[in-house]
Amino acid sequence: MIALIDYGAGNLTSVRKALTALGADFATPARPEECARFSAVIVPGVGNFAATSALVGPWRDTIAATVRRGTPLLGICLGMQWLFEGSDEAPDVPGLGVLEGRVTRLRGNAEAGLKIPHVGWNALDFRGTARILAGLGPHSHVYFTHSYAAPVTDDAAAITEYGVTFSAAVERDNVSGVQFHPEKSGEIGLHILSNWLRAV
Repeated sequence: MIALIDYGAGNLTSVRKALTALGADFATPARPEECARFSAVIVPGVGNFAATSALVGPWRDTIAATVRRGTPLLGICLGMQWLFEGSDEAPDVPGLGVLEGRVTRLRGNAEAGLKIPHVGWNALDFRGTARILAGLGPHSHVYFTHSYAAPVTDDAAAITEYGVTFSAAVERDNVSGVQFHPEKSGEIGLHILSNWLRAV
């Protein structure tokens, strides 16, 4: 059973639809202590990093403890950014900190027609081998909508370029994250979610 975390920053409806389509069992815990009965955790989210302040305290402590126990964790969009130490979008709000680095704002380029936020389809450039990206063809396209992005670190499983190069997917041990929205990325997105579900 997967814990789908609701902290009010929600793309929960579309994530629930995708998980249902894949036959996954999931529920939304009302309290942090309920997480102990789940075998995996998904932290979704859209919008400003400040929204993750709702996770500071018991939720953050509980999710960090589940990660230390080896429970699979997937962050989606804002949920992936939260895996890092923090974001320039809300400097006083800490991230979960299971991945090193800080999230920064994308840089637009009017001459190149690059507007912020980055909204639309873009290609993944794979780096090494990652479970969540297994079986995908080169330059698979997925759907993004964001103004801030995580740096390219050793944990980057795929990168994308939009004005700057950023981490589009990350994976370290039991922790995975995607900056794009797999639940809005058609068959490729469902394939990525299916890959993750096989590991939980």
